[in-house]
Amino acid sequence: MHEPPYATRLKPYGRALVDLARSREEILCLSGDLTRQCEIDLFQAEFPDRFVHGGMAEANMMSMAGALARCGHIPFVHTFGVFATRRPYDQIANAIAYPAVPVRIIGFMPGISTPGGPSHQAIDDMALMRALPNMTVVDIADAVEMAQVAATVVDLPGPVYVRLKRGEIPVMFDDDHQLSMTNAAVLSHGTDAALFASGMMLATALAAARALEDNGVSVSVVSVPVIKPLDAGTVRRVAADARVVLTAENHSIIGGLGSAVAETLAEAGLGRPLRRVGLQDTFAEGSLTAPYLFEKYGLSVQHLVDTTWTLLARSGPAPTASPLVADVDEYSPV
Repeated sequence: MHEPPYATRLKPYGRALVDLARSREEILCLSGDLTRQCEIDLFQAEFPDRFVHGGMAEANMMSMAGALARCGHIPFVHTFGVFATRRPYDQIANAIAYPAVPVRIIGFMPGISTPGGPSHQAIDDMALMRALPNMTVVDIADAVEMAQVAATVVDLPGPVYVRLKRGEIPVMFDDDHQLSMTNAAVLSHGTDAALFASGMMLATALAAARALEDNGVSVSVVSVPVIKPLDAGTVRRVAADARVVLTAENHSIIGGLGSAVAETLAEAGLGRPLRRVGLQDTFAEGSLTAPYLFEKYGLSVQHLVDTTWTLLARSGPAPTASPLVADVDEYSPV
């Protein structure tokens, strides 16, 4: 793992999809009128005859993707996460999930990473997709995994939903890291607290763990890129070695990673105090900067440190997580 502040890469997903499509002629690329914003202007430029502009008609685009998949194609469908899930949900259920066809739905701008406010924030997308039978749900953390995700999901059976941050993406993992659809990645081992994190909150969890470790708290950090099917074995094993369990996600605490971990612990009869860090069953306002929203809605490093400290019933004030200043072309958790 690299140390923060993290270097960034521009459009790692868009470049990787083009590379994959060169050897996989069955791949088609669909856009919901957000071509440049979803990095697929690169695909359109290289493979214009395999690019379909669906316009701002997401329901029709999902039905079209289901039909194309039935004809032997592998459609990759792109728009912002909220428009990829809420708006065309019925079409996804009936034309994609029910027949279990190989459509890959790519939702950009996860959670509160957008200034667009409640109409644009995908705070319930994982819950919606996780509820659909046959659907795999993936929440990617960094540029290394983002560059691998298209090739990793292309041959999975049935449909897949992937949520991605757009723009300049932090490089957290070493280049030899391999994204797995079956195994969560245990990044550190501890006996006091187990932190399970997905997507943009992995950087937050690592920074919180560092502040806690510096103050005598032994912490496990687990990167969970696949929310469904969850790697329940790793969740049970890591949680069993810790006194308390926390989840961290850029999403509502209802229906996403926190719910999946809670269900796993309950079904295993594994009694551990649990706290879910994420959107607390609320819509979020818009902002010009994501850091303001992460602070306001309790997704910051300090909030995760405070929550862990309180859950462990440690005496005295929680340690202060020192913010790291990121230069241009760098990323640091809030």
